[in-house]
Amino acid sequence: MKDVNGVELTIFIVFFAVVTVVGFAAARWRRGQTIMHLDEWGLGGRSFGTFVTWFLLGGDLYSAYTFIAVPSAVFAGGAMGFWSVPYGAIAYPIVFLIGPRLWSVAQRHGYVTAADFVRGRYGSRSLGLAIALTGILAMMPYIALQLVGIQAVLTVMGVSGSGWAKDLPLFIAFALLAAYTYTSGLRAPALISFVKDALIYLVIIVAIVYIPTRLGGWDGIFDKSAAALAKPNPATGKPAGSLFTNDMTHWAYGTLALGSSLALFIYPHSVTGALAAGRRDVIRRNAALLPAYSLLLGLLALLGYMALAHPGVVAAVKHAGNPQLAVPELFDQVFPDWFAGVAFAAIGVGALVPAAIMSIAASNLFTRNVYTSFIRPDASPEEETRVSQLVSLLVKLGALVFVLGFDKSLAINLQLLGGIWVVQTFPSIGIGLYTRWLDRWGLLAGWAAGMAYGTYTAYDQSSPTQSHFGSPLADIPFIGHTGYIALTAFVLNMVVAVAVTALVRAFKVPAGPDETSPDDYTADAGDRLAAPEDPAGELTGQSA
Repeated sequence: MKDVNGVELTIFIVFFAVVTVVGFAAARWRRGQTIMHLDEWGLGGRSFGTFVTWFLLGGDLYSAYTFIAVPSAVFAGGAMGFWSVPYGAIAYPIVFLIGPRLWSVAQRHGYVTAADFVRGRYGSRSLGLAIALTGILAMMPYIALQLVGIQAVLTVMGVSGSGWAKDLPLFIAFALLAAYTYTSGLRAPALISFVKDALIYLVIIVAIVYIPTRLGGWDGIFDKSAAALAKPNPATGKPAGSLFTNDMTHWAYGTLALGSSLALFIYPHSVTGALAAGRRDVIRRNAALLPAYSLLLGLLALLGYMALAHPGVVAAVKHAGNPQLAVPELFDQVFPDWFAGVAFAAIGVGALVPAAIMSIAASNLFTRNVYTSFIRPDASPEEETRVSQLVSLLVKLGALVFVLGFDKSLAINLQLLGGIWVVQTFPSIGIGLYTRWLDRWGLLAGWAAGMAYGTYTAYDQSSPTQSHFGSPLADIPFIGHTGYIALTAFVLNMVVAVAVTALVRAFKVPAGPDETSPDDYTADAGDRLAAPEDPAGELTGQSA
């Protein structure tokens, strides 16, 4: 076990303490009449402007996954890890098309979750429940990925051990995150995201400029990386990867990018960040501005090649048997101790922001679409908020189960596993925002088929370190290529949904009532309909 680096750990703890204080203080930031309302606790009062929303969504979507999982995928397999760069470019036009419509209809009817919209659009509590449970399930591995990032930097700083001591940092991170999320709701990650994004931009700019000077320039980095990737993997006997995709990986690369782009903005945490905006045009502006983060993502992916080009980092990662340590080891061995501490703090804070939003999003889904819909239909706003606060704690515990129970040697699989599930909600949400042609029973049958196929196929994939859920890729039926399981399951989902829709219409099965109207999808701030528990729109500052 390596000795604890006191300088790095002290700086890390100081930043961690600062954001924890900010998290608790956020309870009073831009606060409405009361925090005990889901519009306030779960959506920040639906009042964030373009600037705050940009930081919130950026902090939400670009996280410890960005700093740890993407470069580690490049470190482990080369160019295949860059699939995460084009998927943002594909996703943002989709956001531009569906984001403002979802915001408008949610604002008009007081929807807090995408499952609220699905229930109202199709008149089906069962379909809304399916969407909600899928979102909650998908959040677990994604939150776990954030906690893996914290664990990785603590390990490199020398904070490690065996048994309970080994996992103690995760429990500490969970406790702090749970505490200020419980008290401050969405305002906590919104405020912390300013600190987080400033740290990340600082670290990546310094890394891209400084580290190549220590490794012989970019020519040396690419030459050494290519040589390292060409060496046979002892577990498979094949090269680990290459600097370029080839005919064998084009389908995998493309389907990973396309499948992930469908998932990006229908993840519950993305929806939560979007619905917190105060105006419709905030969503449009952010769809245009957020691609700046994709540039950052491309630069971060290059850290994987830098780690491959550093013999000390390669040796340390090989000894630990954990590619997630590639970037932390690179920072530890290249940067001065004080700046390595800053870099580790950026990763740690980068884990806290999305984990907080994800737990809030999952708890809102449970409260609105399970508890209120099926258990306590007459629950007051205060009761809803209390339930959501408690469930947010349980969601984090569920994420810890994923962390402790799954192999973490390639943590990006955790995010891709969540993507397999959440993509199956796209027909009900994304398509439902434009047309109601697909019947509720068709959508439910398609969702069930996609979930069953995707989960079973993912479970059946093995890796050298894991018997099940070892890869998000599998053979595509009838195609003869390997691709992202989520996209194959999505195609099956759509085929079943269309077939069942045609069948129920042939038998003239009644469609459920649609509580939305065409003008709901273009409504702006101030157009909200009165809700029974909020007759004058007082808590959100909107007129009835």
